[in-house]
Amino acid sequence: MTVTALPTEEIRTLLRRISGDEKHAPSSYSTLDVLWVLYDRVLRIDPRKPDEPDRDRFLLSKGHGPAAYYAVLAAKGFFPVDWLDDMGGWDSPLGNHPDRLLVPGVEIGTGSLGHGLGVGVGVALGLRAQGLLEPRVFVLLGDAELDEGSNHEAIAYAAAIRLPLTAIVIDNQSATHGWPGGISARFPGWITSVIDGRDHDLIERALTRRHHDRPNLVVATVEPKG
Repeated sequence: MTVTALPTEEIRTLLRRISGDEKHAPSSYSTLDVLWVLYDRVLRIDPRKPDEPDRDRFLLSKGHGPAAYYAVLAAKGFFPVDWLDDMGGWDSPLGNHPDRLLVPGVEIGTGSLGHGLGVGVGVALGLRAQGLLEPRVFVLLGDAELDEGSNHEAIAYAAAIRLPLTAIVIDNQSATHGWPGGISARFPGWITSVIDGRDHDLIERALTRRHHDRPNLVVATVEPKG
C-alpha cells in the first residue's frame, strides 16, 4: 500500500489532544483519512446549520473509537476545539461513543456495532419518501462489524429496492472470520470498489461517484490492526 496523502497537520495536532481512550486508538486512526476527505471534499453540510433538511447525512456505525471523528468535526467548526481536551470527562459532551443529542453534527448515537447500516437504510428511505432526492447518505463501518447479522439484512434490502446509499467499510483486517471473495462478496447487488484508504484522491473519487438507482460500497483498505 502506498500512502500518498495524510490528513493536514491541523488534524493530527487536534487528534493528539484527545486522551483517555487509547485502547481504541487503532480503530480511530484507521478511519482518519476517510473522515477527513468526507468532511473536507465530499459532504454537503454546513456546521452553522447542521440540521438543514437538504444536508447530506453521515452515520458513523463504527462508533466505538470516535476520536478521529471528533477531531474532524472540531476542525470543521461543528464545536470548539477545546472540547477535545476532555473527551470522556464527567461533564464532557464528547463521550466514548458519540451522542447525537450532545454533539453538533452527529446524526446518530453509536458504539454498539452492527446497527449503523440498518439505520442508514431507514434514513435513505425517509429522504426518498419526502421527495428529497439530492441529499446523500453515507455510513462508515468496520470490517469486523460485518459479522453482525443485522448488516446482512440491510445489505439485501438496500439492493432489492435499489436504494442510493453509500457504505464505506474500513478494512484493517480485524474481522475474526474471513469471507470467500473478500468484503465485496458480502454485498451482492451493490456497485463496489476497493481503494487505498490512505489515498485522499482515490477516496474522493470513490465517494463522489453517485449512483441514483443502486447502493454503493467503498472498501477502504488500511494497514492491519496491530
